[in-house]
Formats: sequence, C-alpha cells, structure tokens
Amino acid sequence: MPPRPRLKPSICVLALRLRSPPLGVGSAITNAHSRRIELSYPSSSSSSSSSVRSTSSSRAYSSSSTEQPPPAPPSRWYSDLKARLGKCIMFGCSREQARQAASVLEALGTEWRELTAGAEGFLTGGRRGLENQQVVWGEMDSFAHVNNTNYIRYAESARVNWIIHFASVDPANGTRWRELMTPKSTGLIMKSIKAEYKFPMTYPDTISAYHKLRALPSATDTSLILDCIILSHNHKRVAARTDEDIVIYDYKAARKTAVPPFALDTFRDIWRLQEEEIRRARARIWNLAGEVEKLEKETWDKPDAVEDMGAAGKGNR
Repeated sequence: MPPRPRLKPSICVLALRLRSPPLGVGSAITNAHSRRIELSYPSSSSSSSSSVRSTSSSRAYSSSSTEQPPPAPPSRWYSDLKARLGKCIMFGCSREQARQAASVLEALGTEWRELTAGAEGFLTGGRRGLENQQVVWGEMDSFAHVNNTNYIRYAESARVNWIIHFASVDPANGTRWRELMTPKSTGLIMKSIKAEYKFPMTYPDTISAYHKLRALPSATDTSLILDCIILSHNHKRVAARTDEDIVIYDYKAARKTAVPPFALDTFRDIWRLQEEEIRRARARIWNLAGEVEKLEKETWDKPDAVEDMGAAGKGNR
C-alpha cells in the first residue's frame, strides 16, 4: 500500500504560531484584552512609536535609538518552537533536515535564558542577578506550590547582587557601590514592590532572577524604577515579575537625595547595553523562528508532503 499523505493541521484560534516577521518590521500588534497572542505585523512605515510592548506584559520598553528593535516574541516562543520542531521530526526528516533540527534544538537548550531575558532588556551573567538558585521543598505551602512571599525574596537577592556587581564594573567607585546596600551614608530603601505571578511554581525547580532599569534616571531623580523577572528553569519561561520603586536615601541627613553622579554614568552605560540586548536577543529568536519555518516548508507543510511511516509503512506496501 502506498504511503498516505498526511493532512495539514487546521489552525486553531488559540494556537500559538510564531512566524518570522517581515524584514524591517519594528513593532507588533497585541490585544491587551484577550489571551490570544496576535501575530499580525504592521508595515515598517506605519511604526512611528518609540516603544515596543512585550506580548507578555504591559511594560513599555522605550528606545533612545532611532533604530527600532524587532517585534517582541510571544511569551511562550520557546515551547512553540520546540513543539514545531518535534512535529517536523515525527513527520520525517532527511539527514540534513535532522541536522538542522538538532542545531536549533541545541540553540534553544543553551540560549533560552539569555534570549528570554534579553528580549526584554535584562542582562544576564556576570553576577548581574540571582542565577541557578535551587527551589527548596520548604518554600512550598499547603497549596503545594512555592509560596508567593518567596518570589519577593528572590527579587531582593537579585537586586542586591545587581547593585553590588557594579562595584566590579566601576572599580574606581567600588566602595561607594557596596555602601549603597548599607545605612552608612547614601543608600537604597525599598518604597514599593508589586509582584505579578504567572503560574504556580513547584519543587523541584531552579530559578534565575534579573533586574533592569525601566527608565534612565536623571541627575534630579530621587528614586530608581526597576523591573525584575524570575525565570523557572523547568518551564523555561517567566514565573513572576516585580515592579520596584527604590528611593535614594541620605542616612546622614535623614532625607531623600538625588542619584549619585558616579552611579549616573554607569546607569547610562547599562541603559545602552539593555537596548542593545533587546535588539540582539529578539533578532536571534526571530532567526530561530525562521529556521523552524523553513524546516516546516521542507517537511509536512509542503504541497506534496508525504509522511514517513517508517518500517510499518514499508511492510504494508
């Protein structure tokens, strides 16, 4: 019996389809009132805004550069690409196609954290946050998931590491950076923190948490507005987010004070790196999406696609 052609799947309204956008596209349309991820991209000429909104949150990432970053990928881009690769492999691949699929899978497995964080401007590595923190059994509560208060602790530890690591970035002011986390002179005080929980995380798991500047502070600002993401290594996506308002406080004068000049110079460099990372990570994600889309067109999603039935199919001929 000849091999039967495989029917192409119908597209469900809620299906997550990560398609590479047209070249030059600078923003994505998202529907804030629906759980559906809208993957419709406007032409580059219609993009006049200086911000790009992530599909996974309402945060706006402003850009001081005239070059707009690629559109933000869907929040579950990792699982989408992995599932689509699996479908190509199950349908049947040539040796070269299998090699291409393995290359993309390797990239997903080794780069997921940097790409997920970087697509929103979070910088990873180099002691910039809390990395590879084990979730312990005792952090779960009677509802059998990690208690919400633990996410605040993760964010707190990541924030301290984020500030302290600037001492190595700016060694000339290393002592001043370290003293920001003490009540000796000028320091940081938490004014408010808001947490947004994405799904119930459970033991065992590992998390990484990172901070970024939401806006570049000026010489007259008396606070820092920070964003934080907490990534679940098991789920390969954001488990929680925090919005933090950190006051610059002069302990000797017992009042708020402006951001220290030495810190402003470093924050300007960090802001530039954040914007560069947004462009790099998003471009890489869409590049991987393009490779997966190409593989689909060469396997199950081509006009004369025929499924490889393996030994069972050959025996029934």
